[in-house]
Amino acid sequence: MAISLLEQPTEEKFVTVHGVSWEQFQIIAAQLEDNREVRLTYLAGVMEIMSPVGDKHEYVKTTLGYLLEAYMREKGIRFYGRGGFTLEEPGYASGTPDESYCIGSNKETPDIVIEVIVTSGTINRKDLYKPKRIPEVWFWKANQIQIFCLNEQGEYEEVNRSRFFPDLDPALLLHYISMPDQYDAVQEFIQIIRNNLSY
Repeated sequence: MAISLLEQPTEEKFVTVHGVSWEQFQIIAAQLEDNREVRLTYLAGVMEIMSPVGDKHEYVKTTLGYLLEAYMREKGIRFYGRGGFTLEEPGYASGTPDESYCIGSNKETPDIVIEVIVTSGTINRKDLYKPKRIPEVWFWKANQIQIFCLNEQGEYEEVNRSRFFPDLDPALLLHYISMPDQYDAVQEFIQIIRNNLSY
């Protein structure tokens, strides 16, 4: 196994390990199962160990989740929050999104997974979700939101808006994520949605 370390002193730390078998990954994952300070990702023999540092990751994740949930409630969109639970394709991939949602009905596989990227690792995180055919993968990175939809060929293509929320401009979400007060941001966002206004 080859190991490379990316030092990220202010936000997140990654250790990338190459040449890891699925069986080895399962043993490591079991040993770290109760350690909430560590997040494991595996894709085709590559394992990433991520340790968040600082609260930016959690703040953005939580705020984006609050905003999306407020939007769905205001629009009468039935949804089920699945949180960050591990999605696996045994022998090939294992990843844990920051948030995930089922739209319309509660399903085994979520319709939307959300990744908040403060520090990029080695693994292409879209590839983690291809085997499960997750319809949409959202990324927040560097104050931008990117939305990728799974096409008929089983590949992710970037789109301007979610197919589940065609009336929701991602720029609106970004505006409220960047507000200094989370509570005020969500309350103002709700009023904007109710009044069908733009910010």
